[in-house]
Amino acid sequence: MSLTVVMDDSPQERWAMEVKIVRPFGDNGKIAENWSQNLLHPYEGNVSLMGDAIKLMGTNDFDRKGLIAIGYEHSPAEISLDPLLCSFEIVSKSVLNLPLSKRVEFKRDRLIHPVHQVVRCVGWELSQPLT
Repeated sequence: MSLTVVMDDSPQERWAMEVKIVRPFGDNGKIAENWSQNLLHPYEGNVSLMGDAIKLMGTNDFDRKGLIAIGYEHSPAEISLDPLLCSFEIVSKSVLNLPLSKRVEFKRDRLIHPVHQVVRCVGWELSQPLT
């Protein structure tokens, strides 16, 4: 799922946001194939969060730009999102030279879904042009 959100509620700032969902397991409880690709394909034109970040960096139509990953885990996590999120940050910063801010995260547990028991909303701001 890809979603582009333009937040224009402030006359001073316009935000462009790219949002991806990350689910290691499907609703049926089986491991999802290729689930990490929503974040990790580092190529321009790709629909991963990295590809979306490259696209956002190429536009000057917005005052601020952000990336959000909404991920689901079991409680306790059977497949942790931590390695994926760390990999996303390392490749984005060190390989693609994307200017990611420090990670901001909100976590909510005790969801009623039998598979997606914990939601993690993770965000970064893209702060400056590519070098």
